[in-house]
Amino acid sequence: QVQLVESGGGSVQAGGSLRLSCVASEYTNRCMGWFRQAPGKEREGVAAIYINGGSLYYADSAKGRFTISQDNAKNTVYLQMNRLIPEDTAMYYCAARLCDSDWRFRAGLVKQASDFTDWGQGTQVTVSS
Repeated sequence: QVQLVESGGGSVQAGGSLRLSCVASEYTNRCMGWFRQAPGKEREGVAAIYINGGSLYYADSAKGRFTISQDNAKNTVYLQMNRLIPEDTAMYYCAARLCDSDWRFRAGLVKQASDFTDWGQGTQVTVSS
């Protein structure tokens, strides 16, 4: 089982930025994603990346504000979040699964929590108005 450790959450005012990090114990041949869950709501996909090929997915709520990226030397995936709004307040989770190619991105199978098999403990993001 892959161990995922998130960091970088915190409290910011609207319009601010945060960068979340996710360090993975096993990194190659993976699809990795960021999800978030607000109290009383379902876990929703935010962004995903194919580690071996760079295919990307962004939820509509993330497009133009969030950027997912990778650092292969550090087994780390980042989520840069800019122009944060109060609606971004949630627990943010890193997720991973084995991926032998990027076909899941072309098939739209990196959007839901059920598309991933391994999860971190989460990091809280709070955006105040």
